[in-house]
Amino acid sequence: MKLLLRFLGLLFAAGTTLFLVGVGGVAALLWHYSQGLPDYSQLKDYEPPVMTRVHAADGSLLAEYAKERRLYLPIQAVPKLVKEAFIAAEDKNFYEHPGIDVYGIMRAATLYVENYGSNRHPQGASTITQQVAKNFILGNQVTFDRKIKEMLLALKIERAYSKDKILELYLNEIYLGFGAYGVAAASLLYFDKSVHELTLQEAAYLAALPKGPNNYNPFRRHDEAVARRNYVIDRMVEDGFVPAAEGEKAKKAPLVVTARPPDTHVFAAEYFAEEVRRYLVEHYGEKKLYEGGLSVRTTLDPKLQALARKTMVNGLVNFDESKGYRGPISKIDISGDWGVKLADVKSFADVDPWHMAVVLEVNEQSARIGLQPSRDPGGNVVKDREVGIVPLEGVKWAKPASGPARPIVHVSQVLSPGDVIYVEPLPDKPGQYRLRQVPEISGAMVVEDPHTGRVLAMVGGFSFDQSQFNRATQALRQPGSSFKPIVYAAAIDNGYTPSTIVMDAPIEIDMGAGGGIWKPENYGGQFYGPSTLRFGLEESRNVMTVRLAQDIGMPLIAKYAERFGVYDTLPPYLSYALGAGETTLMRMVTAYAMIDNGGRRVIPTLIDRIQDRYGHTIYKHDERVCEGCDATSWHNQDEPTLIDHREKVLDPMTAYQITSMMEGVVQRGTATVVRDVGKPIAGKTGTTNDEKDVWFIGFSPDIVCGVYMGYDKPRHIANNATGGHLAAPIVRDFLKVALADKPPIPFPMPRGIKLVRVDAKTGMRAPPGDPRVILEAFKPGTAPPDSYSVIGTDTSNGKPLPEGGAVPVSPEADRAIRSSGTGGLY
Repeated sequence: MKLLLRFLGLLFAAGTTLFLVGVGGVAALLWHYSQGLPDYSQLKDYEPPVMTRVHAADGSLLAEYAKERRLYLPIQAVPKLVKEAFIAAEDKNFYEHPGIDVYGIMRAATLYVENYGSNRHPQGASTITQQVAKNFILGNQVTFDRKIKEMLLALKIERAYSKDKILELYLNEIYLGFGAYGVAAASLLYFDKSVHELTLQEAAYLAALPKGPNNYNPFRRHDEAVARRNYVIDRMVEDGFVPAAEGEKAKKAPLVVTARPPDTHVFAAEYFAEEVRRYLVEHYGEKKLYEGGLSVRTTLDPKLQALARKTMVNGLVNFDESKGYRGPISKIDISGDWGVKLADVKSFADVDPWHMAVVLEVNEQSARIGLQPSRDPGGNVVKDREVGIVPLEGVKWAKPASGPARPIVHVSQVLSPGDVIYVEPLPDKPGQYRLRQVPEISGAMVVEDPHTGRVLAMVGGFSFDQSQFNRATQALRQPGSSFKPIVYAAAIDNGYTPSTIVMDAPIEIDMGAGGGIWKPENYGGQFYGPSTLRFGLEESRNVMTVRLAQDIGMPLIAKYAERFGVYDTLPPYLSYALGAGETTLMRMVTAYAMIDNGGRRVIPTLIDRIQDRYGHTIYKHDERVCEGCDATSWHNQDEPTLIDHREKVLDPMTAYQITSMMEGVVQRGTATVVRDVGKPIAGKTGTTNDEKDVWFIGFSPDIVCGVYMGYDKPRHIANNATGGHLAAPIVRDFLKVALADKPPIPFPMPRGIKLVRVDAKTGMRAPPGDPRVILEAFKPGTAPPDSYSVIGTDTSNGKPLPEGGAVPVSPEADRAIRSSGTGGLY
């Protein structure tokens, strides 16, 4: 018995010793790993990279920019269903354990022993808190050292933060595939809805993804994705989060993913969005743009943007088709599955409703075509094949672009099997299409609010997919005669009137020694003799403009051009009075906006306001002061008023006189096509030397619209191509729709302006019964002339300069005129 007791005593002592050694070893191990643990206090001030979201003026999403697509949601904003789905899938005891789950660790350890040597990855037993420690602090290395540090950190994090805070960090940081971080971004990306709109099966699918988004890809591994989703639903039922019947119903629901596109979300606004992106990078830097969570409210009006693109594209396409058909985009072999081959041909995604197609069969009256199949979000070509018919009427326009013109009487004259083409559905004829081709000519449109400078719409070219070069803001082109209102504004602001007479007759300018003679020309070669400034602007008379520029001096015109922002610096040479200097459409439209706005400075903007991730406004465009807008209630006080401290770049009376003259351009001059708008419209055409660029900028009291057309590599557009024939109809089509529901508001007339009946030809007061009478605007102290005085006559005898008469010009002007080639600017 004594021996037995002695043996038990020794056994107890050995056990106690081993226990104490084990405890000491564990303590030493824990002490060792606790030394140098990363600082977890950074979680307190955690600011994850958050995507920047850009919205149109009506709040619709325009674009998103992010390296990690994430929208941060506080835990209070996460629906209970979503929280329960992730807890059931990842950590059922989350609200009970102290940071580590002992039972989970034992289960993982058992499986590790069973699978040892099998090259299988050990199963994790990480709690949500441990995953926070791993994702935020330690990284993804799979080692026992990291695992021990992860558990120690989890214990410390649990003591420092609430369970809700830990869950908030986890739900906003976890990667869920397709570039989405956090449940808010994933909900938008997978289902195009907010987390509050998620169904049980959708929430369960998102909760299935942390184990491996690629393993449960809804397109490439659909069956595995459904199985994992259903597993999560079963866990939610088991944990009492949802009733069993509801769970069974959710498991039977198909997994339907509506992937949200990562590109521009407002159709036809790609150029606008890219211009906003460039501005944000320039002013705030790439890190702020892609990680700073900015909220940007832009000035874009989606309805006007869609209208602007439609009218601009129609104008480009109509002109291009008038030049003939240049042939198919390419040829492919149509034997076998033509859809896969056609899907590999690059097509433009932003030319809706156009479709790329391949010609399958051709006869005299029609061609059978196959439309380019789409790809699923996984990148696979869909199996469905859609076909259609191009009838004879759909190719009638397609005369050969080169060679003798001949009427199209058979479809086979135009199309052949294997041709890759663009087509557009014929209205009211299902399954039938019209042949289209991508235009060679390009151009741009800018639509602006003249009161604020807010850019309401912008088209930078035919297709952003084709070319990201924004012709509205980046293309430097000669504005031609669309610059003339600046010249005439400078004159009227300095004592001239719309009735001032200028000689419209041939003029020769001596270019100095060895420079020869420069002979400015009028379009069409006609001269009308003594004419009013109004007539000169309405009919875009080059020679009159040159004489006026001589009279008031180019330095003064340069000053006004710079004041209006058309140029940073304008050389004071006569050629530049005819629009020889290069500028952008955006600058020209903004200059017209200042005239439309009564001469007050307008700064163009694509952005109304910018807020940081916390909702603090860090930029606001409108700097006008509103007196009385901060009132909390009504006490019979005066109505709130806007105080505008913006600089006046032009006398308001001058602005009205120039506007009235440009109304004449539309009513009687070079842009009579715009009269069809049926509302008060003013504007000016422009066409450059050798008909390389055509312009028209038109405006009503509340909107300015400018259009430029030309080839990217400047060349002759066509004979008789003018701003009035090509650009003005595009502006007309836009304004006709944009102003359709607006009343015909006349341009506001400043106080002091008086309207006088004058003879349109002589500029003098109109006698009774004069058939050429118009109402002309005059400032106080000015009136129609009582005598006939003409600018551009020889001051020694009061007669027009004889043909061949020479006006000496400096050598600098000689070089400028010769280098710019302005003989045909009009």
